[in-house]
Amino acid sequence: MPLNKACIGKEFPPVTHEVTAEATAKYARAYNDDNPAFFDTALPGGIVAPPMFAVVVTWNSTMTAVMDPEVGADLLRLVHGEQDMYFLAPIRPGDRITSRARITAIETRSTGETMTVELLAHNQDGVPVNRSVFSAFIRGGGKRSGASPEPRATEADRGEPLLCVAQTIDADQTYRYAEASGDRNPIHVDENVARMAGLPGIIVHGLCTMAFVSRVAIDNLCARDPLRLRRLRSRFSRPVRPGQTITTKVWPESGDGGIRRYAYETFNPEGQAVIRDGIVEVAA
Repeated sequence: MPLNKACIGKEFPPVTHEVTAEATAKYARAYNDDNPAFFDTALPGGIVAPPMFAVVVTWNSTMTAVMDPEVGADLLRLVHGEQDMYFLAPIRPGDRITSRARITAIETRSTGETMTVELLAHNQDGVPVNRSVFSAFIRGGGKRSGASPEPRATEADRGEPLLCVAQTIDADQTYRYAEASGDRNPIHVDENVARMAGLPGIIVHGLCTMAFVSRVAIDNLCARDPLRLRRLRSRFSRPVRPGQTITTKVWPESGDGGIRRYAYETFNPEGQAVIRDGIVEVAA
């Protein structure tokens, strides 16, 4: 059955999440980040959550929309297509984060359908901390054609990258990330279910791969200051498998209004892009 387009514009009740230091540290370790800002309580202002921890505090809102029976999404055919995250204010242990989801688009494509959910989150003081756009692709057969046909820049167009950073995905990465993030979709932790879903085996969460990229950005573009990361967008183009080494290449694009913008792509060991058309925005 196709997705129910009558659900476009549907808003869901707010969900509140209590942030703990244990949970923020667990999330950082789930993607191998050792930044003192996430662990050292002696730092001025105390510890902060990794920027990508915003996916944890909005996860229940995301799933409320994606799993809404009125929408009719088949989770075994669903893969994460794109994530665009705006980091508006830091999240800290002790915060109470309230998020709300709204379905903004449902579209039919040649090989399936896409569903887009906007997530807005604020803290206990009413301060907005995050805006995210989650796009899912529900496979309908054949090979995935991608989210849009527009031409995109190639490596040759961009020239030599500013950065080229390799990172290895651990064999147990998906299990650790599932526990830390709350995303326990069995395609990430159960080989049999992943194969039943038409995948080559367990695949890494797209948001876990994106968290690895956030570390590249914070370590190399933000002088290890996570508060300088303002936006991260990923378009997931190919699954990542546990044990693989991924390589992220970054190119400078612009610097306006105190924000520096970069393009990036992330590749598997065969040189195939696993994230395309990536965007990083950093406070100067």
